[in-house]
Amino acid sequence: AKESDFGASDMPIKIEELNAKKLLQMPMLIGAITPVINLPGVFVAQLKLDGTTLADIFLGKINTWDDPVLRALNPDLHLPKMKIITIHREEKSGTTFNFTNYLSKVSSEWRNKLGEGLSVAWPVGLAAKGNSGVALKISETKGSIGYIDYADAMEKHLDYVQLKNHDGYYVRPNAGSTRAAAEGAVWNIETGFYQVLTNVPGKASWPITATTYILLRKESVDIDKTRLLLKFMDWNYRNGELYAMYHDFVMMPPDVMDKVRLSWKNITDTNGKSAW
Repeated sequence: AKESDFGASDMPIKIEELNAKKLLQMPMLIGAITPVINLPGVFVAQLKLDGTTLADIFLGKINTWDDPVLRALNPDLHLPKMKIITIHREEKSGTTFNFTNYLSKVSSEWRNKLGEGLSVAWPVGLAAKGNSGVALKISETKGSIGYIDYADAMEKHLDYVQLKNHDGYYVRPNAGSTRAAAEGAVWNIETGFYQVLTNVPGKASWPITATTYILLRKESVDIDKTRLLLKFMDWNYRNGELYAMYHDFVMMPPDVMDKVRLSWKNITDTNGKSAW
């Protein structure tokens, strides 16, 4: 609607739609989407899950914490006989897109019944608005499990799980496993930097990793403002790493930043003059 100077999304847009809407898409930073729990007697990174089991929990097929499948994955934990309460996002969400994209890759049943999207027809569970709302609902609800940004998990002091990755290793969400998930990615201008980093190979890769993208219009009606925006984005790339790390995110690799800067020449004013 051209009501905002720029946008941000955790769901990348494919090049055909970018071209049709005359948008430029640039990856800014990367974060981990993290299953978190409120389970008495089980603390941070103690519970181990694999992708199929996580999907079955959100499908409602596994509905108690002492289910034999969970006990087999966690033989050293005392899992209570308690009902599992799943918590998901109420509104459309890029976090939900990446979470359901991952579940669709690791569970054929999830893929066939629910698929991926900004929102899906959740078969069970409670809804809450925003990452902060999901975090609050989990902290208030014993026996619950939900998905939020790792940054929110850390800020709210919630207990996250270990998750088995594509290569069969149990990993924890952190800057190292987030960065590892992005190492094999190929970013290029021709595809609009489209990339989904879920269930990617790598011994140390976190399996539900998401990229935040900035969106700008290719044709600027206020070239001076657009140049200021690009200077701001450039400042983020040059100076953002410590800020990102402080908030538990990871910046893009330097070579990707250079490719993004090259793409800025495609932003022009109404006369075709480049903004950068």
